[in-house]
Amino acid sequence: MLAIVSIPGYNAIIVKSPTVPDLGAFIKEQRTRSALSVRKLADQAGISNPYLSQIERGLRKPSAEILKSIARALSIRAEALYERAGLLEGVGEIASIREAIESDTELTPGQKQALMQIYTSFVSESLQEEQ
Repeated sequence: MLAIVSIPGYNAIIVKSPTVPDLGAFIKEQRTRSALSVRKLADQAGISNPYLSQIERGLRKPSAEILKSIARALSIRAEALYERAGLLEGVGEIASIREAIESDTELTPGQKQALMQIYTSFVSESLQEEQ
């Protein structure tokens, strides 16, 4: 996307990367699924409300460190954000069920916790049956 901004005495061309709006929409979707306000997510990620809002609208391209903070606050894997930001090519296969649950961006934090508890109980039960 290309936008030309003209202010008396200044002309600027703003080129928006196609991955940034997708990243922002994804972060907003994850925030909504987690039932977090912009202010709450920004606080948890250690960034300002306006900066998070600009990221969600595709106006800012956050650093890897900021993406890591946002991922941590959303309880998702940072790699999911790195890929959408164009910082990382497709990641390799997920090594375990626990990692698959944690990396699933379609699940809310509560759903992830419930699945993890169920999985852990099944594994414990299987180990007890083997003994």
